[in-house]
Amino acid sequence: MHYTVFDTPVVRPVFRWISRMSLKAAGWKVMGEPPRDPKYVIVAAFHTSNWDFPIGLFMAFALGVKIYWIGKDSLFRKPFGPLMRWLGGIPVNRRGSHNMVSRTIEAFQEHESLGIAITPEGTRGKAPYWKTGFYHIAVGAGVPIVLAFLDYRLKTGGIGPVMFPTGDIEADMVKIRDFYADVTAKYPEYASPPILKPGECRKAGT
Repeated sequence: MHYTVFDTPVVRPVFRWISRMSLKAAGWKVMGEPPRDPKYVIVAAFHTSNWDFPIGLFMAFALGVKIYWIGKDSLFRKPFGPLMRWLGGIPVNRRGSHNMVSRTIEAFQEHESLGIAITPEGTRGKAPYWKTGFYHIAVGAGVPIVLAFLDYRLKTGGIGPVMFPTGDIEADMVKIRDFYADVTAKYPEYASPPILKPGECRKAGT
């Protein structure tokens, strides 16, 4: 994985202080603790606004969590590409064919510690279901899923439960849905429900 702001010795503590002060000034409360596991997939939900990115990044800094995040390739066009990568971004071409799941699993296998944040809705607009790449990555890499959140009604955000996927995606999605049931997005009308696409395999990898 590439070098990021989380790896920059002088900048990292400064950003953490700025993040804590900025969130406090804006009335946000940081919840939870950094994951204890060295490798994990972070589910970042709900994603309905451009504000989710800076607030989520501030939350990561405030908690001292180093993350990489996956975003659409249009965010990485000049002149912002180097900045986005420095902030931990990994570009993905959602219009073309790719095997992001297997590539991400390989990345987990190649690193002793790695946290990757994924927005399972795949869009800021309303979608009928969540994309399940995050789940298949966690199963394939043998890493836990960390449920992260931003609740705009309560102005709280951070790290929620850590769960190890069982391979029974339907049963695990029920647990995920229960956690996010009380989380309010910036624009609730655009929040995509954490449900499976019709026809999704019951057992991950089958």
